Amino acid sequence: MTNIALIGNPNTGKTSLFNALTSSYEYVGNWAGVTVEKKVGTLSNHYGELIDLPGVYSLSPLSRDESVTTHYLLQDRPDLLLNVVDASQLERNLHLTLQLLEYGQPVFIALNMTDVAARRGIRIDESQLAEQLGAAVIPVVARSEQGCKKLLEQLTSVQLNQQKQGPRYDSVLEEWIAGLMQLLPDGTLSRRWLAIQLMEGNQPVYDYVGRVTDASRIDNWISTAEQQLQEKTGIKSLRQYIRLQRSEVIKQLIAGSLQNTAPAGSNVSVRLDQVVTNKYLGIPIFLLFMYLTFKLTFDWVGTPVSDLLDSFLNGPLSSGLTRLLDAVNAASFIKDVILNGIVAGVGGVLVFVPQIFMLFLIISFIEDSGYMARIATVMDRLMEGVGLNGKAFIPMIIGFGCNVPGIMAARTIEQPKERLLTILLTPLMSCSARLSVYSLFVGTFFQSNQALIVLSLYVLGVVVALVLAKLFSTTLSKEEESFFVVELPPYRIPQWKTLARSTWEKGKGFVRKAGTFIFGGSVVIWLLSYTGLHGWNVPINESFLKNIGSIIAPVLSPLGFGDWQAAAALLTGFLAKEVVVSTMNIIYAAPSVAGLQGELTHFFTPLQSYSFMVFILLYVPCLATVGVIRKETSSAKWTWFSVGYALVVAYLISFVIYRVGLLLGF
Repeated sequence: MTNIALIGNPNTGKTSLFNALTSSYEYVGNWAGVTVEKKVGTLSNHYGELIDLPGVYSLSPLSRDESVTTHYLLQDRPDLLLNVVDASQLERNLHLTLQLLEYGQPVFIALNMTDVAARRGIRIDESQLAEQLGAAVIPVVARSEQGCKKLLEQLTSVQLNQQKQGPRYDSVLEEWIAGLMQLLPDGTLSRRWLAIQLMEGNQPVYDYVGRVTDASRIDNWISTAEQQLQEKTGIKSLRQYIRLQRSEVIKQLIAGSLQNTAPAGSNVSVRLDQVVTNKYLGIPIFLLFMYLTFKLTFDWVGTPVSDLLDSFLNGPLSSGLTRLLDAVNAASFIKDVILNGIVAGVGGVLVFVPQIFMLFLIISFIEDSGYMARIATVMDRLMEGVGLNGKAFIPMIIGFGCNVPGIMAARTIEQPKERLLTILLTPLMSCSARLSVYSLFVGTFFQSNQALIVLSLYVLGVVVALVLAKLFSTTLSKEEESFFVVELPPYRIPQWKTLARSTWEKGKGFVRKAGTFIFGGSVVIWLLSYTGLHGWNVPINESFLKNIGSIIAPVLSPLGFGDWQAAAALLTGFLAKEVVVSTMNIIYAAPSVAGLQGELTHFFTPLQSYSFMVFILLYVPCLATVGVIRKETSSAKWTWFSVGYALVVAYLISFVIYRVGLLLGF
């Protein structure tokens, strides 16, 4: 089967094209660096497999996700390269295109976003561009699948196994390329491409070549060439000289194929950016947007739908199950497991699915509209002051949905120190799993200010992360030079089809956990509440669950929630934060969310409930998050550190909030 590598700059619509060509769906976001691992799909015409690689500006990687692309080209050697090019940013995108042409395999160019280019007054002569490049060029609009059928047809007609030479440069550079090629052994990869990448300082290529030849000869050759280069031109590095040479080739390509008739100042994105990225208005606009998000999630849409779902789960569904179990003469133990364990535990979490899906819908809107990158830009100055840059805020925003993909998105950060700090701090972002706990408590104690209370928790998570970033950047890691490069895509009105699919992809994991992980956890928790030292079906105050919770309850007493029920719920929350709600449903034997909320008023005051929510926000990451931290840092030390510091910070801040609240009379 033909292997086709899908490669392009970040934010060129690469993953959207992948979805259109394979009739499958992968995570799409309108910001640089959404795709952080290669994804494989079969073309809808079954011609071959399409490998969606991370977006890169160059084949010489700066960040971990960029290295995925280079390592793939070195190790797997695809039959065909499908290069996605943004028609509205042709000059910048062609730098990568020339590097792909040098690779030696056939290159096919999907000229995407031709609609955006047309609105900007940019007209590209595709046939002239194709002739100059020596590669087929097909205009497409990936988001609406316009031109994708023709693209599929053209892909099947490309002649494979046909070696390409790529662009030619001036005689001096060509002489150096030929000289370095002589030091490289024959193999499956183009020696010309390897030589150029070595001169550009591509570390993965250097490591690859060093395994099959003497690296010291290459080092000496490049050192001599750079010395000659400086003597002849005054330019110090071959990398800089190669980029200048490519820029000259691109100028000729642009001159022969592109016309730009857009009047000055006509770009809508530029005018909007003057407002939303304004250094005074940017952060207030972002906070207002988040406030409206929580108004939609709790007051206007999410909670009313949740109330209807709660009525169904604890009305017709529960009654129907009871009648069914009675009809089959089920044992009382089985009835208790199903009704008091599974329905109470899983149903208590599923009730909050509407709020969580509403939050995911809005996060998908932020990504696909182009606003995500603007948030990073707005936050850059603030982040720089704490030892990070604006790009680190993107994983944190993704962490609002789920900490796991947020941590994985840190791969797009070029500097190792900043990447590590982002991984350690992203779990402080309030994920959708915590949202189920917030929904329960704000609906009980803060009905008139639900959105404001939840917003305060999200802001608190960000503030704590920034304070700790400043502390960690000066104590845990050495100083590194930081630079901030992020794509500012054009604003777009997201398509409902795209939003719906993106929301489902984000939210289905929550539903899947309810049907598997939370299902099993609810049964175990119920069994612990059902059994004790004196046997089965004991009063809950004599259960194993009560005994376990009682051990740590005194430690939590200074925070305002020192009863065993809260302690037991927090223990199970390490598995997944949603399980906190399942545990409380089982412990309090609540028939519905309204019943559980009524029970909570006997155990918590508003101040205690806020202290509890703050602790839920900050204390140990869930089990899945701990696992991905271990994977991304490759360090048990940093993994344990992430668990330990979060627990200490959560305890201290909850303690301060509760004690200060008492002093203020709350």
